[in-house]
Amino acid sequence: MFQGAFTALVTPFKQDGSLDEKALRNLIKFQIEKGINGLVPCGTTGESPTLSSEEWETVIAIAVEEANGKVPVIAGTGTNSTDKTVKATKRAKELGADGALIVNPYYNKPTQDGLYQHFRTVAGKVDIPIVLYNIKGRTAVNVETETLMKLTNECSNIVAVKEASGDISQMMDVIAQKPDHVNVLSGDDGLTLPLLAVGGKGVISVASNIHPARVTEMVTKALNNQLGPALRIHYELLPLFKGIFIETNPVPIKAALAMKGMIQEAYRLPLTPMQPANKEKLRKILEAMKLIYSN
Repeated sequence: MFQGAFTALVTPFKQDGSLDEKALRNLIKFQIEKGINGLVPCGTTGESPTLSSEEWETVIAIAVEEANGKVPVIAGTGTNSTDKTVKATKRAKELGADGALIVNPYYNKPTQDGLYQHFRTVAGKVDIPIVLYNIKGRTAVNVETETLMKLTNECSNIVAVKEASGDISQMMDVIAQKPDHVNVLSGDDGLTLPLLAVGGKGVISVASNIHPARVTEMVTKALNNQLGPALRIHYELLPLFKGIFIETNPVPIKAALAMKGMIQEAYRLPLTPMQPANKEKLRKILEAMKLIYSN
């Protein structure tokens, strides 16, 4: 169901810390105009841990309204509480989201059985397409392939997995064993093309916040077996892929968007602005790629 290039949207804030709804709407319009295949609000890139429940609902509602059926909206609903995740996922469906992105429960460090029971419970209680988000680096737990296969074979509404383990061997195992209704999406911009080359179907991208057209073009060409042209775009984008992870995501991508004049450079604690030296490195990358221009 979900394939192609999806943008993990940042959440724009004003300097006073409040939600910048106008900037969010403009960012979404920019994404759709540039041909992105889908939107993912309220994920890690959207600073979801710092959003109030009211802000979370507002961001999703705006994404659904601006998308207006042109592209799917996959709302981040995962928490480290199964009950809260069920409630959030139900609410996302009520708000009009086309799917839910559900991350591994973080901090609790559940066993594989705990992970299985968590995702199985959410999938069983909410009739919405689910993208399981496997990212050990932020959650301290990995959904092992055996557990994932059990879930995807039993839950028809788990339709994709966002793989951000960084382990291409694990990703290939998943692709080799998964049922046909499940797509594997990259959770790392730099590994998107390698994953597509071995059977992946897309990416939930940070870089596409600022360069949606080119990221989408790379993914589309790869999916159409035009690996040569896709490879050229990959290496063109590689400095950006590296630059936006100089510091913790989403700090650099928000700084980049601010340099482009699309949002204000505002974060919520515990995230803080980039170190000056790193910010200058990022600026030079963006200027070299003609994403921004020097004064």
